Amino acid sequence: MKRRQATRLLAGLPWLAALPLPAAASPTPWPVVHRNPDGSQVSIPAQPRRILSTSVTLTGSLLAIDAPVVASSTNGNRRFFDQWASVAESRKLQRLWALNAVDLEAVYLARPDLIVVSNSGADSALEAVRELSQIAPTIVIDYAVNSWQDVTRQLGRATGRSDRAESRIAEFAEKTRQVAQVIRVPDGLTAIVTYNGPGMINPVAMPRGSHGLLLAALGFRLEEPDPRWHSGLDTPDDFVKAQYEHLSTLKARTVFLLRQDENDVDGLLRDRVLARMPAVQARQVYGLGKNSFRIDYYSANEIVDAIRRRFTRDPAAK
Repeated sequence: MKRRQATRLLAGLPWLAALPLPAAASPTPWPVVHRNPDGSQVSIPAQPRRILSTSVTLTGSLLAIDAPVVASSTNGNRRFFDQWASVAESRKLQRLWALNAVDLEAVYLARPDLIVVSNSGADSALEAVRELSQIAPTIVIDYAVNSWQDVTRQLGRATGRSDRAESRIAEFAEKTRQVAQVIRVPDGLTAIVTYNGPGMINPVAMPRGSHGLLLAALGFRLEEPDPRWHSGLDTPDDFVKAQYEHLSTLKARTVFLLRQDENDVDGLLRDRVLARMPAVQARQVYGLGKNSFRIDYYSANEIVDAIRRRFTRDPAAK
């Protein structure tokens, strides 16, 4: 972080108090108090008008509720996530640093009145919260243990966009319900795998994780991987970080591959070591989508649309 330049710039903070209130009245009573994952509380004095997201993952949820996000970090390639990149471009969202290479000078120059930080992940700026809090109220959101709906609700409350958040969630729930009625779910269990091949960690989704819950809402029965396969130090709430050899013991007759589309499944289908997997023998291996690694409003819709196209009972409904 550019701490030396930021130290000089922090002296100009009085401009924050002069930020105007939103032009439109909000039903949210201000100030709003946000509780961070560590139990600390942050008071947001008025509805934000210039939000800076240090987490590219959380930026999608802010865009989905039409929050006034003006700047965001990017992924490792200095790009936004594909599922909402066009929305970001149309709103002229400023690109900041890649992942968690926090630049306090860039934060100051963006003139935010609210800063959003992820509690974990490669895009977390948690170690900079103290410095960021000197620039603007800084809230921390944990997307690792919360569904995208819960994350959206938290951001909706913090930004005075709760109505929009609930509207997006209800819209998606209705879409999911309708798709569940028109698809034919394959018999047997289903697994969601990040297939990386031998010598690598190959995460397998847990039924209670965000990916598992999404497929369950569509009628799929998720296989629960053995928690003892987990090679990480954390608790496997979302994914079990399984070694490659554990994949051969999965019983699922259907497997979805994260980060892959329909044209990227041959690697698993041709893997001779895993040839006896029921899903491989049944040729029921499908890509869950290029953007399926992280679920937000946009990628969740992409996943549901892809499943509708693949499994719809009536071709005319595609």
